[in-house]
Amino acid sequence: MLIKNVIYYFAILILSSCFKEYKGKIKIDGSSSVYPLTEAVAEEFREKASDIKVMVGVSGTGGGFKKFLRGEIDISNASRPISKSEIEQAQKNGIRFIEIPVSYDGMAIVVSPKNSFVDYITVAELKKMWSPESQGKITKWNQVRATWPDLPLNLYGAGTSSGTYDYFTLAINGKAKASRGDYTASEDDNVLVQGVASDPNGLGYFGLVYYEENKNKLKLVPVKATDDAEAIFPNDSTVQFGIYQPLTRPEFIYVNIESAKKPYMHEFIKFYLENAEVLAKEIGYTPLPPQVYKLSYSRFRNEKAGSLFEKRSVVGVNLTEALTENQ
Repeated sequence: MLIKNVIYYFAILILSSCFKEYKGKIKIDGSSSVYPLTEAVAEEFREKASDIKVMVGVSGTGGGFKKFLRGEIDISNASRPISKSEIEQAQKNGIRFIEIPVSYDGMAIVVSPKNSFVDYITVAELKKMWSPESQGKITKWNQVRATWPDLPLNLYGAGTSSGTYDYFTLAINGKAKASRGDYTASEDDNVLVQGVASDPNGLGYFGLVYYEENKNKLKLVPVKATDDAEAIFPNDSTVQFGIYQPLTRPEFIYVNIESAKKPYMHEFIKFYLENAEVLAKEIGYTPLPPQVYKLSYSRFRNEKAGSLFEKRSVVGVNLTEALTENQ
């Protein structure tokens, strides 16, 4: 680890001289889950390229894609793959894009520390809580598991324009955007953190990094993929090696190909992929395998347009295999 960090910081010093000739703006928006990593990269980049203004906003994955497909931003942070309808809109608007995975994220299932009865939960129980058919019907804990108490079940989750919402509903309910609507929803993960933390009867989901930042306020619940499976906590190892399923997901940036033709944009993406592994670890994210970053840069350099997921599911995907097949 020490050697990697030394190489990283030495590379930063060398690269800084290369950026001095560039001036321009890079506009980024989208996922709140991807924001911390992209902002960490942008912060390092700004220090070495002060004449390049990198602006990173948050409007949710869906909101970011809307701006991206209107040509308003150069890069869209996304916690899910671009959808079929968004791809069609991109084609209609003449927006060509490169899809780049940048990290893994485990989706944390959390309750209040005051909750003493939930020691694990199954995927089937999560589906019973969150399926569209449960709206207005499954409203108490003992309706989910008979041994749980007769207490109100208060749910907290991502808003409907969030990529976290899309992935969670796909992984748990089998279809993106298929969810009950009678829950406390927010695009701001910090709102969900505060909601669950202050509600002894609450249960919520959001990206693992937000749990790690607030672990003193929350209780993390391990998940069983099947009723007789082992209960698995999300952490670096279980997420990176695909053990925490089905709630492990890759996260992405989408780059406008026309924007990428600008030399400083090319340097930013190169910088992002060369340093994402170290920076992801520093901020508590789970980095991708080094080979994935190399394959992603090759995909970017060759302007390989389109999505890996037009014909495959993102749930349980092996990124190394998918990228190798689509160079």
